Amino acid sequence: MKRKLVVAVGIAAVASLALAACSGDSTPEESTGPVTLTLSGWSLDTTPEFQVLADGFEAATGNKIELKEYDAAEYNTLLTADLSAGAGPDIITQKEVKYVPVLVDSDQLVDVSDVKIPDGVSGASSYEVDGAQYAVPYRQDSWVLFYNKALFDEAGVDYPDGSWTWDDFDAAAKALTTADHFGVYEHRWQSTTQGFANAQWDGDIFSGDYDYMSELYERRIAREDAGYEMDFAESSANSPSYQGEFGKQNAAMLPMGSWFVATLISQQASGEADDFEWGIAPIPQRDSSTIDNPVTFGDPTGFGINAAIDDAKLEAAKEFLAYSMSEDAASALASIGITPSNTSEAVAAAYFAVDGAPSDDLSKFTWSTHDTYPENPTSAQTAEVQTVLGTMHNEILTRAKTVDQAIKDAAAAFGAL
Repeated sequence: MKRKLVVAVGIAAVASLALAACSGDSTPEESTGPVTLTLSGWSLDTTPEFQVLADGFEAATGNKIELKEYDAAEYNTLLTADLSAGAGPDIITQKEVKYVPVLVDSDQLVDVSDVKIPDGVSGASSYEVDGAQYAVPYRQDSWVLFYNKALFDEAGVDYPDGSWTWDDFDAAAKALTTADHFGVYEHRWQSTTQGFANAQWDGDIFSGDYDYMSELYERRIAREDAGYEMDFAESSANSPSYQGEFGKQNAAMLPMGSWFVATLISQQASGEADDFEWGIAPIPQRDSSTIDNPVTFGDPTGFGINAAIDDAKLEAAKEFLAYSMSEDAASALASIGITPSNTSEAVAAAYFAVDGAPSDDLSKFTWSTHDTYPENPTSAQTAEVQTVLGTMHNEILTRAKTVDQAIKDAAAAFGAL
């Protein structure tokens, strides 16, 4: 799943993108358009990627996209209700990978194995179920380390150089902590600890053996106890946003998904975040063996097609899926700070040309070079297992149980599923 810099198909050829049939070399007939398709999304005022793709697709093909907005927090619940009522959109944005098998089992997604996935597009395997492709990725976020260069300078701490292990991270958190700010802020999500353990320790959440997560939990508890980061219980009680903690310089470092780049640029431009120089670095590694190709985690975001779509719209919908992975769609997304699934050289240039984006070589390396493992492996069990692991996460960080006891209890809960 390494992110490679490659050249993909351009916008001028989008209307004739090959949709190689899984049963042979034949190509389905294209729509005779124009066709109007509906597409699900969320927070449309602050999430411009949907309109950017809609506009680009219309310019390329003449077909139109109407956006159907859902509440971001209740997206999957509301979408499922619409699908059950026969009122779902033609194209379904896959907000969370773990729900893909549920939609497949409910016969609500079209098999799109005949949509060609360009070389260098990351995250496609997350949408495979029993050997068939049920969605394609248009973006692929990966977790990186955001750092405040001004606070590093104040503390006399060297910037990350791409070689950090978790020992280096712990040392920096200590050195950067002052009476005014923490060395690091880690958000409340279980993925902030478990995602890195799964990726770097080759963890298997379906094994029932979670001992491999203990090291990162012990490190986090030690940092909290030493006062280098906000205590989980305090964070849970006060619910600070990670955007505010980093943007208002309450913490010098922030492990977070690459989606935060666009948000931080926007918030600094509007004044919602302070004006300071920042960069992104590879997330700390388990050891030096992966420094040249850092290991991290992150799920893609993708598009699938509603199985109830009008037959007359099906080929246009497949054209949209193909367009969403093209170099031109990716460049359009990159120009607003979104990390697309296709990261060609042209796309990278568009991404770092955004006003307010970091321009240093390490930030560019971090964005383009890494192995990204899925946060949510595609399985019908994923949602249940993540619930078990969420309970374990809370028990450990609220100190309700020791790390060892919480892990043991999670294994027992997994066995009872």
